[in-house]
Amino acid sequence: MSTQDVANKWAQMCREGKNLECIQELYGENVTSKEMPGVPYGEVVNGKDNVFEKSKQWLDNVVEFHGGEISDPVVADNHFTSKMSFDVTFKDRGRQQMEEVCVFEVNDGKIINEQFFYTM
Repeated sequence: MSTQDVANKWAQMCREGKNLECIQELYGENVTSKEMPGVPYGEVVNGKDNVFEKSKQWLDNVVEFHGGEISDPVVADNHFTSKMSFDVTFKDRGRQQMEEVCVFEVNDGKIINEQFFYTM
């Protein structure tokens, strides 16, 4: 798959709430995921299984999604980016509105790096 194909599939799956399936299908085995400093799940997570578990923990903490949006991806060579916004109620933090910019690197049709930028 091209970077554009991966980006489109990523956006489609995330919009459908298939975040964990997305990791299984589109992520490389040695993927690296970077969050902002201070997040409870770890700032840098390596490996597909660990990234899956980090995402599962985040989703398990959600009580309700009230709304959200994922922008169409913008592709540049082997990278793509998207803006995500959520209105979510968490078990441990209550209701929050969040916005983040996501940047991904693709190699051989798989996401090998992801990084999220947001205000803590």
